[in-house]
Amino acid sequence: MRWSSTRIAGVLEFTPEPHVDDRGFFSRTFDADVAREAGIDPDAFVQDSMSRSRRGVVRGLHIRVGEGESKLVRCSSGQVFDVVVDLRPGSPTYLEWLSVVLDGDRQNSVYIPAGCAHGFQALTEPADTAYRIDRRHDPREDITIAHDDPRLAIPWPLPVSAMSRSDATALPLAQLSTALGSIRALARPSEQPTG
Repeated sequence: MRWSSTRIAGVLEFTPEPHVDDRGFFSRTFDADVAREAGIDPDAFVQDSMSRSRRGVVRGLHIRVGEGESKLVRCSSGQVFDVVVDLRPGSPTYLEWLSVVLDGDRQNSVYIPAGCAHGFQALTEPADTAYRIDRRHDPREDITIAHDDPRLAIPWPLPVSAMSRSDATALPLAQLSTALGSIRALARPSEQPTG
């Protein structure tokens, strides 16, 4: 398994090397030593969660305010168009976003540091997405940002087939400035991209 930085500080992609044969494949999906090498404390994760989505479903954009939460996200089966938005005050990539296609055949994953919003669209029918999270859920800290926020202008690859009610009625960034002002997670110097 190898890891690489992205253009957003602290957002990392992990890429394993699945062993493929006539039975299918076997793949390591997490390696504590590789996580440590990348600057992530593997013992910090406290919860694993999973979602199953139909093709075209959009989930997000979600963020936790306060200290936030970091997460490692992987599509265990199918494919998702995964999006990360940097909302950390003072970050050099503040308000920038990037996308990664997470693929169940490749078993790649993306690490999303606290202070970044996250969302995805299922590209397959179905798409199973696994999350490894470093804080217990507190719904009082949840904020959802409109997936079609005009400032972000994310080009979702498929027509949206379904969303939760809270995602569908989410406000754009321009109307969330007070709520987003309570984000205390900052980009750490060690999270700056190396290349």
